Amino acid sequence: MPPTVSADIADLLSAAVKAIGGAQRPGQVTMARAVQRAIETGEHLAVQAGTGTGKSLAYLVPAARHSVEHQATVVVSTATIALQRQLIDRDLPRLAAASKALLGREPVFAILKGRRNYLCLQRLRGGPVDEPGETLFDPGLISAIGRQVQRLHEWASETRTGDRDELVPGVSEQAWRQVSVSARECVGQQRCQFGSECFAELAREEAGHADIVVTNHALLAIDALEDYDIFPEHDVVIIDEAHDLTDRVTSVASDELSAPAIEAAARRCGKMIDEKLVTRFRQAGEGAERVLAEIPAGRLDILDEALAVTLEAVRDAAAGCAAELRTTGKSAEEDPAAVAVRKAALAALGEVADAADRMLGAFSVGIAQRTHVVWMDRPGFEESSGRPPTLRVAPLWVGGLLASRLFSKRTVVLTSATLALGGSFEPLARQWGLADSGEDQAGSSPEPAEEVRPLAWTGIDVGSPFDHPRSAILYIARHLPPPGRDGLDESYLKEMAELIEAAGGRTLGLFSSMRAARQAADELAGRLSVPLLCQGEDQTSQLVSQFAADEPTCLFGTLSLWQGVDVPGPSLQLVIIDRIPFPRPDDPLASARQRAVAASGGNGFMSVSAAQAALLLAQGTGRLLRTMTDRGVVAVLDPRLSTARYAGFLRASLPPYWTTTDPQVVRGALRRLADGREREAGA
Repeated sequence: MPPTVSADIADLLSAAVKAIGGAQRPGQVTMARAVQRAIETGEHLAVQAGTGTGKSLAYLVPAARHSVEHQATVVVSTATIALQRQLIDRDLPRLAAASKALLGREPVFAILKGRRNYLCLQRLRGGPVDEPGETLFDPGLISAIGRQVQRLHEWASETRTGDRDELVPGVSEQAWRQVSVSARECVGQQRCQFGSECFAELAREEAGHADIVVTNHALLAIDALEDYDIFPEHDVVIIDEAHDLTDRVTSVASDELSAPAIEAAARRCGKMIDEKLVTRFRQAGEGAERVLAEIPAGRLDILDEALAVTLEAVRDAAAGCAAELRTTGKSAEEDPAAVAVRKAALAALGEVADAADRMLGAFSVGIAQRTHVVWMDRPGFEESSGRPPTLRVAPLWVGGLLASRLFSKRTVVLTSATLALGGSFEPLARQWGLADSGEDQAGSSPEPAEEVRPLAWTGIDVGSPFDHPRSAILYIARHLPPPGRDGLDESYLKEMAELIEAAGGRTLGLFSSMRAARQAADELAGRLSVPLLCQGEDQTSQLVSQFAADEPTCLFGTLSLWQGVDVPGPSLQLVIIDRIPFPRPDDPLASARQRAVAASGGNGFMSVSAAQAALLLAQGTGRLLRTMTDRGVVAVLDPRLSTARYAGFLRASLPPYWTTTDPQVVRGALRRLADGREREAGA
């Protein structure tokens, strides 16, 4: 029988906070009680909890109480590895120990990731090997991959989990693919000669005995969207970093097609089937390579005859090879290694056939009724990766999928420091499928939508312990010209240089494109008296570590720095944002979504572009204040944040910083901060 839990949430939270050496915040208590209420009533909950609130304990404590009292599993999903590690390595162990006396036993927790994240022993010890693809003619790269694979073989004899994230330093994706398999490639525990030792199966077995299972948004999406269960039976899902949920689910629900992918699938067939079938498939791939090479980058609204014929040929040839493989693979005497080779080939063929079929299906109805977006993705002029032209397909909306496959089946708590855009939860609720919105429910699923019961939900903002008006200044450079399309204007570079010098460095520069970040880094390097790093010069994690370790150093970069960078203290006292981060006008998904909203009578710009910009702005400005003692300035150089008709919506999405447009006021504040820091250092 489960223990009877009489401990109040406030007592459990107090014990947990004490165990990690923290201080309890009013917002944390409010959030914990709200999460408990959602679990008890089944009403979905969205909680905006500012940095420093202690939101992880605020949801883990009621989750642990519910799990122990009802012998039920709770799944906690995050977007980043850093938060997963914080939960598994710090918060949950201390919570478990601190709550044992109050709960009657220690809550059990585990982490579960997608199969591709675990070392596959069968693949490692004789399974099919991927050829190096685009590195085929680069001996240096092939040699580097070989050394990494050798290191993986050595690591395999030491690791207890086989979890890729525990390998430090890591290896390239090409090397990891030599020792891992996807769920489609896996031969299954019963047929695998290493089934009893399988790291992925052991992790899943451990999760089956856990009260709290920590996972990521991608695996949560797969569990919700596919027809098989990945997690143990559970009645509550808690989604941290929920601002990223829609993008992660969209990514999981997307497919792609390229000539190298077709050739790789043909190679995997080898001599297992009639050579004529493989030749037909290869010829279809060669035709696809010619056709894809002629398609310009961007969204495809019309399916021309050449592409239609090509996609049909690829789909049918891949399906023919797969059918033959299944027919010839029914021998009971087939050894496990041969089964693995066959399974890998079937997986590759299935991915190609499914992608081609979805792309054809996307054009089977008129533009107004389409549920999917198809676009050509080409390497940008800044890239030198040799990445091939790739045709991609993604669902226009995922709200309907989430509503029918997740929210209608379990109680869901969504939390982040950034959920209320323009002061309202509605924009993100519409994307999740919680709000009653015609534009995001129509066309959200590749299949007829399942019947969804009305979804009751509540949104609350528990605030932040930071005194934003006293801790930070939002400076909008209203005197600058609007940003142009031809790179950074000289007036922007001059403004940056003056701000950085006033701050004595200590600057994180967040740019809307890598091109702008590099231009700023190149042109300011000779003007500044402080060190300057730019994303791309080294691994991003290493650059962030260098930036945090040396106070005068500045770091410039783009999208991956807007979220997740946590540099408390005096190393970061100025965040510069070059322009409002609207999606590019030619962004395939954003432009298609904007068009769909407008067609249904809504405001496409505000629903899509402004909402995305507000989310990124809130995340970017949130890099500044990470602890109660942090002080500094957020400088937005784009004057439209002050002058445009949508400026109020964007500013309402940000914390209540003290705001100014006076350049002299902000430079004086930065100098005082820098002088104070120098006096402390000399004391």
